[in-house]
Amino acid sequence: MKKVFAFFMSVLFMLGALTGCQQSSGASPSANPSGASTSNAEKKEPVSLTIWYENDQKIGDALQQQLDKLPDVKVKVQRKDKMTDALKLVGNDPQSAPDLFFFAHDKTGLYAEMGILAPITDFISQDAFSDFIPMTLKAGTYKDTLYQLPIYFETQMFMYNKKLMSTPPKTTDDLLKFAQKNTKNGAYGFVEQHSTAYYAVSWMHAFGGYIIDKDAQPGLNLQGTVDSLKYHKPFIKYQPADGDYNTMTALFKEGKAASTINLPNLAVDAKQSGIDVGFAPLPVVNATGKPLSPYAGVQGVYVLKSSESGKKDAIAAVLQELAKPEAGIALSKITNDAPANNKAYADSFVSSNEIVMNLKGSADAVVPMPNVPAMDVMWSVTENMLSAVNKKDGDPKAEAEKAQKTALTQIADMK
Repeated sequence: MKKVFAFFMSVLFMLGALTGCQQSSGASPSANPSGASTSNAEKKEPVSLTIWYENDQKIGDALQQQLDKLPDVKVKVQRKDKMTDALKLVGNDPQSAPDLFFFAHDKTGLYAEMGILAPITDFISQDAFSDFIPMTLKAGTYKDTLYQLPIYFETQMFMYNKKLMSTPPKTTDDLLKFAQKNTKNGAYGFVEQHSTAYYAVSWMHAFGGYIIDKDAQPGLNLQGTVDSLKYHKPFIKYQPADGDYNTMTALFKEGKAASTINLPNLAVDAKQSGIDVGFAPLPVVNATGKPLSPYAGVQGVYVLKSSESGKKDAIAAVLQELAKPEAGIALSKITNDAPANNKAYADSFVSSNEIVMNLKGSADAVVPMPNVPAMDVMWSVTENMLSAVNKKDGDPKAEAEKAQKTALTQIADMK
């Protein structure tokens, strides 16, 4: 009898153990109403980050779409008007600032001097940039520190109306001859914004001159700058005297100018106006053997120093995502600008885009727009010099010396 009882009790014990195992497995809804296999305390909440941008909303949307892929980071890409003014307030009120922002490289020095930027290499290693176009990295470097993760760049292009110009000129002498022959009756062989600093600087660079260098030293009275002013004057004789944006772009879009040097958006507008636009490398200056070398503008991402605490891994994840070629490809489809990551050019859209590939081909010849704070005073000083030389027939050397003195005075007043 005792043996039967013992056997009976052992069977009950085994049945109870099996029942307990089933309940603990979570198979029964009543045992775990939430259906979760881990406690709420074990769940990892995503880190929230904010990125400001000032460009077209399509760019913000593309950035958002790229960053929505991140599993443990929740990014809000927010449009911000007058972002430069807003960022100037960051030092006084860090709580009002974003974690990162997307902006052009030319204000890098200003923000670095304000002490609000964190170096990009604090988050991702220098090795991450091995596939990037060197010029794009140079653009966002200030005092030997990389502050911008470059994503794409734009620069000026030589574009022509295929109906009016069958073979684009390889040299500036050829360009001048074409302008002389084809400028008549309200039509022009070549037009440019000849007295605007942003455009005229390409001639200065071809002669070894410049507006200002990385050490904030103006170069308006350099021999190369003066020589470029002298060399350039004959070209202006065959162009509208005002040289302003509206006049020059309208002439090209209306089919009244055979060629021009301008930014990619003009090519897009001209095509929409029915112009059969062709592209060619910028012509080589016969006097120096160097091509016209315009400024390049690089768009990319910055990190604010106030955001480092507790968010370093999340910020690193964002930067790593945007460093991928996919980010440059996505934005290139919107802007027609050239990705900073060389691997992006394996994409069929990028490699078949004539505008983008023309930009890419100029990357070794162009000069990143100076990112020193002193550049802010150089625009008006340089354009006053150009106007005096090109529109009032002033002496290039005398006007250059005058402009250099003015620039040095205004830069000193900034300190």
